[in-house]
Amino acid sequence: MSFRLLVAAAAARRAGMSRVPGSDAPRHPALAARRGFAFTAPRLGGQTLVEKIAQRHAVGLGAGEAVRSGDFIAIRPRHVMTHDNTGAVIPKFNSIGATRLADPAQPVFALDHDIQNTGEKNQAKYRAIERFAQTHGSRFYPAGRGIAHQVLVEEGHAWPGAMVVGSDSHSNMYGGIGCLGTPVVRTDAAAIWATAQTWWQAPPVARVELRGALAPGVVGKDVIVALCALFARDEVLNHAVEFAGDGVRGLPVEDRLAIANMTT
Repeated sequence: MSFRLLVAAAAARRAGMSRVPGSDAPRHPALAARRGFAFTAPRLGGQTLVEKIAQRHAVGLGAGEAVRSGDFIAIRPRHVMTHDNTGAVIPKFNSIGATRLADPAQPVFALDHDIQNTGEKNQAKYRAIERFAQTHGSRFYPAGRGIAHQVLVEEGHAWPGAMVVGSDSHSNMYGGIGCLGTPVVRTDAAAIWATAQTWWQAPPVARVELRGALAPGVVGKDVIVALCALFARDEVLNHAVEFAGDGVRGLPVEDRLAIANMTT
C-alpha cells in the first residue's frame, strides 16, 4: 500500500473528510474492512532486528544458540527506567530483601507524571525517590526536566542497538531510534534493580513497509493512526513491529518516535 495514500487516509479521517485528497474513491482501503498482512514466518535464514538485539542482551545462551521469536530468555537490559512509580517499586525492592543495586548505572529515574501536584504528599514522594537515587548512585532527573522517554533518548540512555526496558507501557518509544524498548511491570523493575536481569519472551515480529514520502501537513501520528485502523482486530497483539522501506529514510526522528510511542 502506498505510504502517501496510507497517511493521507489517516489525515482525512482526522479531519472528518470522507474522501482522500486527490482520489476519486469514496473510501480509502486503509479505512475499509479488507486487510492484507505479512507476518513473520518460520525462517531458515538470519534473525530479525529484534532477535539480534535480544541476543546481544541475553544471559546464559549456549554456544551457537540463536534467539528466535517465542524463546524465553534471561536478559540484562542496558537500562531500566522508572518514573513517578519509582515510589511504588522501592517497597517491592525492599520486600525481596535487596539492600543494594546490582548495577547502579542501570536504573534511570525520571519524574514526569504528576509534576503539577505540589501537595506535600507528592513532594515527599519525589524527595524520597531522589534520596534513593543519590544513596545508590543512580541517574536521577527531577520533575520539570521532561517526559521520561524523551529524556532517555536525549541523554543517550536509549541507544541504537541497545535494549532498554521501562516500567511504563510507552517504553516502545525507544524503537524510534533503533533501540529495542519494551515495558516491564514494577515487580520486574525491582528484580532488575536487585539482580540486573529479568526474563523475557522474544515476540513474533510483524514487518510494515513504508513507501514514498509524507505529504505536506502529514506527520508521524497520522501514520500510526492509519496503522491502528489497519491492525484493528488484534492482528499484531503482543508483536514487535519492524518498519522498513524507502519511506522510513525520509521520516524525521520526532516522527519515528511518535510512531514507536503509539505502538503500545
